[in-house]
Amino acid sequence: MIQLLTPEYWKDYDLIDCGNFEKLERFGNLILIRPEPQAVWSKALSENEWQKQHHIRFKGRSATSGEWLKKNQSTPDRWHVEYQNPEVSIRLRLGLTSFKHVGVFPEQAVNWDYISSNIKKLKTPQPKFLNLFAYTGAASLIARAAGAEVTHVDSIKQVVTWSNENMQLSGLDNIRWVVEDALKFVKRELKRSNKYNGIILDPPAFGHGPNGEKWKLEDNILEMMLDVVKLLDEQEHFLILNTYSLGFSSVIVENLILNAYPKAKNLETGELYLQATAGSKLPLGVFGKFNNL
Repeated sequence: MIQLLTPEYWKDYDLIDCGNFEKLERFGNLILIRPEPQAVWSKALSENEWQKQHHIRFKGRSATSGEWLKKNQSTPDRWHVEYQNPEVSIRLRLGLTSFKHVGVFPEQAVNWDYISSNIKKLKTPQPKFLNLFAYTGAASLIARAAGAEVTHVDSIKQVVTWSNENMQLSGLDNIRWVVEDALKFVKRELKRSNKYNGIILDPPAFGHGPNGEKWKLEDNILEMMLDVVKLLDEQEHFLILNTYSLGFSSVIVENLILNAYPKAKNLETGELYLQATAGSKLPLGVFGKFNNL
């Protein structure tokens, strides 16, 4: 069944409005304006209201980079937010990057909830969790806070360092950090016969490994899925595949999962979206997830 899911518990985040290829959103006590290529409709609030509310606006120099314009120069470049659901809570350090990102993708909170609730259901005394394309580590922190032994894999050393900072900020420890190409890591784990009770993959549309390895979602995702399902513990497992690509639908994700793992149980697919306070739904990727719990 195809579902539409949006975060339920995050008090430190709010999508206020979106439209005209921009979004107005609150992270903690700061309100930002950022580009949003999916917001092809009109804004619900007036331009004056956007100008009045925001603290910082991202102005792009190109499709991939730009600069942040502050209304008040005393506004910090870095600040903290908290996420809490019924099972766990974490803290994250956010920051203004030259790529319009701030260190977290808010719609992913839906997947965090699935991770924590499934880890809590596991009977395995020390469950193992693998986060591939792990970025700044929110999913890793959630899994660790829920009691799992966590392996965090990303190809960019700087974001792994950021993840470690988030771990310490959240009062957690002993996450295994791996700076490596995700596909190479999975193949290495297969040779080691390692198994995991939970896995999340959140691959980019395009990317590069630390040694120049090229990743293109359409070209590499099938190979990745065929390998990664072999890392699942047979007795107790769950898996999430999340994609953010304008060319991918939830039906494609469903086909990928069933092709790689035909015996997947409790399979759910759909779109993640953020509900704007002003009314619009902003779609932000498609997911597929399953478990045998």
